[in-house]
Amino acid sequence: MGRIAGQFARVEPRRRAGRLVLGLLSDRPRKNCWTIAEWAGEASPHGMQHLLCRASWDADAVRDDVREYVVEHLHDQEAVLVVDETGDVKKGVHTVGVQRQYTGTAGRIENSQVAVYLVYAGARGHAAVDRELYVPRSWTCDHDRCKAAGLGEDIVFATKPELARTMIERFLDAGHRVGWIAGDEVYGGNPKLRSALEENGLGYVLAVACSAEVTTRAGKFRADTLAAKVPKRAWQKLSAGAGAKGHRFYDWAVIDLAEPGPGHRRLLIRRNRRTGELAYYRCHSTRLVPLTTLVRVAGSRWRVEETFQTGKGLAGLDEHQLRRYPSWACWVTLAMLAHAFLAVVRADEHTRPASDDLIPLTCNEIQHLFIALVVQPLSNVAHRLRWSEWRRRHQARSRTSHYRRQAATQT
Repeated sequence: MGRIAGQFARVEPRRRAGRLVLGLLSDRPRKNCWTIAEWAGEASPHGMQHLLCRASWDADAVRDDVREYVVEHLHDQEAVLVVDETGDVKKGVHTVGVQRQYTGTAGRIENSQVAVYLVYAGARGHAAVDRELYVPRSWTCDHDRCKAAGLGEDIVFATKPELARTMIERFLDAGHRVGWIAGDEVYGGNPKLRSALEENGLGYVLAVACSAEVTTRAGKFRADTLAAKVPKRAWQKLSAGAGAKGHRFYDWAVIDLAEPGPGHRRLLIRRNRRTGELAYYRCHSTRLVPLTTLVRVAGSRWRVEETFQTGKGLAGLDEHQLRRYPSWACWVTLAMLAHAFLAVVRADEHTRPASDDLIPLTCNEIQHLFIALVVQPLSNVAHRLRWSEWRRRHQARSRTSHYRRQAATQT
């Protein structure tokens, strides 16, 4: 919290932000302004809501501090930037960016809000260093709706690959360098993003669909057509990295492409050793690299899923109940900071010698220890009774307002 203290104009919001971050790291089953304010010993949620909606502090500057914190502590010469999106299922139509759209969280089309994240993944650990909210065309075409949600009148539609490019360039403009970018088909299928990465001298391993067309010296082919032509001796069994149940072994093959432009372009093919299912990746590197390097970068993409899982499960990344964009940016940024703290502590603990009969500390275990040994929330009986009365009074007002609106609609 000391690293971000300078981004707050007053001491009161700075201290409350600290309590909010501690609340995000707490063991509350649900984390929002109500539950965290009660946990922190405050008389009502108004202070937390004020912090996220109206207090004077720069969420983007804090985001930059989070990036510097992560890179400083998790720095790795072979780190990979992984870009991916995640969705939060929402009700209603007023939450910023919400519409019926596909979200991997639900595995189907749902009324949801989607954001794109940039994750720094190295050997010491991984954490999100940037975020951008995906605002659909249904929003950007309605300026009044955008203004009401705090987006501003100058908002323009940007695709997910364009948001990814913005975050990657922001990372580079801050003076940081990485050698590789990884992402799924949404980003691998976008030629403009690939060209931008090549112009910046970045290598990439981006997933593409089986129908993606690539050019070899023998002509242009679909990716799945080329995979069918790969001889048996060309497949190599390699690990894509360690998972929860050991190394993830797949069969891999690589095909050189004859597409114009500097650098080396190849098609990487992954085959599941049990089911035979195939996955395809477009690859680019400024210099020729071995297959093992491409496989390592492709395997790094799973780090983003782990980041989403721990960020949501331990730091409340998806539990915000906020409608306007400034509030969303504040909440998500502080949740990124909370998760980055866990990732950094984990990385530091893994440098210490451990007992042979104990696994290294996980983010989950670090959170449990942090709550038990460090955090001391206020939870006396009188405080709990006051909050019970406050909730019931607020719910009564909400019910009365709902009935009035319902009666007015029926008449």
